Amino acid sequence: MKQLFFWLAYVLLQIHATAQTPKPSVQQLNWQGMEFYLFAHFGPNTFTNKEWGHGDEPEDIFNPTHLDCRQWCRVAKAAGAKGIIITAKHHDGFCLWPSKYSTHTVRESKWRNGKGDVLKELSDACKEYGLRFGVYISPWDRNHPDYGTDKYNDVFINMMKELFTNYGPIWELWWDGANGEGPNGKKQVYDWARFRATVKKLSPNTVVFSDVGPHIRWVGNERGIAGTTNWNTLDTAGFTAGLGAPSTDTLNSGNKFGKAWVPAECDVSIRPGWFWHKEEDEKVKTPAELFQLYLKSAGRGANLLLNVPPTETGRFHTNDSAALVDFKKLRDENFKNNLALKASGFLIPHNGKVACPALNDGKTVTTQAIKLTELYTVGIQFKQATTVNCIRLREDLSKGQNAAAFVIHLLNEKQELVKEIKGTTIGNSRIISFPAQQVTTIQLKITEQKRPTGIAEFELYQIEEVLIEK
Repeated sequence: MKQLFFWLAYVLLQIHATAQTPKPSVQQLNWQGMEFYLFAHFGPNTFTNKEWGHGDEPEDIFNPTHLDCRQWCRVAKAAGAKGIIITAKHHDGFCLWPSKYSTHTVRESKWRNGKGDVLKELSDACKEYGLRFGVYISPWDRNHPDYGTDKYNDVFINMMKELFTNYGPIWELWWDGANGEGPNGKKQVYDWARFRATVKKLSPNTVVFSDVGPHIRWVGNERGIAGTTNWNTLDTAGFTAGLGAPSTDTLNSGNKFGKAWVPAECDVSIRPGWFWHKEEDEKVKTPAELFQLYLKSAGRGANLLLNVPPTETGRFHTNDSAALVDFKKLRDENFKNNLALKASGFLIPHNGKVACPALNDGKTVTTQAIKLTELYTVGIQFKQATTVNCIRLREDLSKGQNAAAFVIHLLNEKQELVKEIKGTTIGNSRIISFPAQQVTTIQLKITEQKRPTGIAEFELYQIEEVLIEK
């Protein structure tokens, strides 16, 4: 009778845990599958050599001589990026589209005699090249006369309506939480609730980024690095974007028992600055440096948003383009040969080892649940010793993120332990690199989890030793 009672109690606890576990929406799952895409900081700052404009720059300063958004997309495609997010309006308030709600736009510039529209050209180019189109729009506006008044919230909402109506579909909307003074010396009280409701009504499939989501969160730094522990869940109640956000440490790691699904996005620039500066043309990150960022962002379950600023001509610089293409080559060459596909997947439950082909079949739609109650071990076994220095684990997130701690054992031909690796979260993709080892068996055990963990795929590689995570 006692055993039945405890069994029923366990089942009820599991049902309760399942109901309480945050899960991603279809849009969020699709977003996490994108993994890597580009940011494009472009505007008056490109021509004034500033990072933050003051909003008093003359409109004619914006005059790209050879704007070519198709070139941006060709480079993005060659780099393996899945989309581009453009700074449609930065803090200076200048709109890269002819907004009806501002007099500080491309319409007032001499560029293309006031008939130009950067957003239209980029949205059209993204459609042509099969890329997702995203928009950054800062609520801070250092130019608009209504900023600092209730009327400005209406202005901002109307601007967003223009974006979704004229340039959609918009896959990701990026809200910067910066909040400084406007031209009248006042700061704005942002109506985030209305902002969110507007996007949901106009474009329910758009994922929205800010410090606290609602769909994607800032990772807490602009270095492109996610926490070694990285939960997709976050507690957002009582927090707002900007100064009212959680601590950067919390944003970097998430909350283990957070009540909302808000995965991290890692933003970083390919150059020291966010906007193009001629003096930085020789300071572009190398392909190897970009690979390291990939390991510390996408390799820790986050997405990598890499900024590539167009020059004053309106094109990506050749140095940036070359680095991006070679970065793609590094990823292709080092992750093209999944050694696990040539081995056997296995599961060790309480009653002995059994075959588990779903573990390493190259298909993330098949998963193998690892149950905490029985502390199952899963692994890969080779017929002969194989050199490995990189493991990639993919967790099935459709039922939430559950693995909280794991241990990996690498065994040689004699089934002796040659290396032990401990970690915490897995998430969408966990890449672990280490000095090369000759192994025949690699075992994974989940040592702590919130609910049974689904492992979507267990991949093994031998990457260049110089690319091992530093």
